Parts: sequence; C-alpha cells; structure tokens
Amino acid sequence: MLLIAGIAGSGGCSHPIAKELRQAARKDLSFTTVFNDPMAYKGALVIWGGIIIGATNLPDGTEILVLETPLSSLGEPADDRFSEGRFIAKSPQFLDPEIYRKGRKLTVAGEIVGKEARQLGKIDYSYPVLSVKQLYLWTEPTLSYPPPYYAPSWYWVETPIIIEKVPRKRD
Repeated sequence: MLLIAGIAGSGGCSHPIAKELRQAARKDLSFTTVFNDPMAYKGALVIWGGIIIGATNLPDGTEILVLETPLSSLGEPADDRFSEGRFIAKSPQFLDPEIYRKGRKLTVAGEIVGKEARQLGKIDYSYPVLSVKQLYLWTEPTLSYPPPYYAPSWYWVETPIIIEKVPRKRD
C-alpha cells in the first residue's frame, strides 16, 4: 500500500527542467561566483531562476531580465529577499511579454555567453547573460476559497429559546 502511494505521489513533484540539462549543469557554480566573473565561465551550463523584471522582443528573439533568487529542490524560485543580483536570459524564440511579464517566477537552463553592461538607475550594472536552452514559467498563485462547511443536521442541538414577558412595575 505504501509503495503504491509513494509511486503515485512522486509523479506530481518533478523538476521542470529536463533531466539531461540538470545532469549537464554545473552545480558547483553559484550565481555570485559567475556574477563576479562571467567570462571565466563562458560556455558553462547553469540552472538559475528568479522573478521576471521585464521582457523585450528583439528581431532575433526575446530577452528576459530576471532578478535571481535561489531555487528550491524542485527548481522553483524562492523569495526575492535572498537575491544575489540580476541576469539576462536570451531566447531565440518570440516570447509574449504579456505572458512573461514582471513579477512571474521563471526557471532557466542556459549557457553562460558573457556579460552586458547597462544602466540601472544611475549606475552601470554588469549582467551575466545566458543563452536559453529551456525555460519554465511557473503558474501564478490563485486565490481559492474552500466551499462553505455544512454540518450534518444532527450536529446542531436545538435549544428552545424561551422569552418571557415580565410585567414592568409602574412607578
């Protein structure tokens, strides 16, 4: 019985990135290590994730700006309070910016292709750049409310309410 439950339960909890890419990815490279010197790791395959800051369509594909966050064991980006920086994910495909919009969670398997310096406010910021091999856009959480709870009729104990009319004293 436990074996069947284990097999049935394991199907819904899988990593969204293909097994081959996960096996080929450099697990020893932290985001901070690559961020400090992206050119030293050019060609390395990594799996990063985070919160989308924005997406821009270009003639040769789509560029997604991502606020990096650590990934859970299932590859889902964690809380943005633990971010170590930003990166750019370049995809050769058209990705609709309304779908890949600001605030959505994204996991990316990609090859490090270098860095790009861009303005971030009033500073120059050096973004590590990934060439996308696989993307996974996480579903947005939805608010759902459980149906109202209805207790069986025998649950309620009916207590009669007795209202007495008490004559008032007149002064």
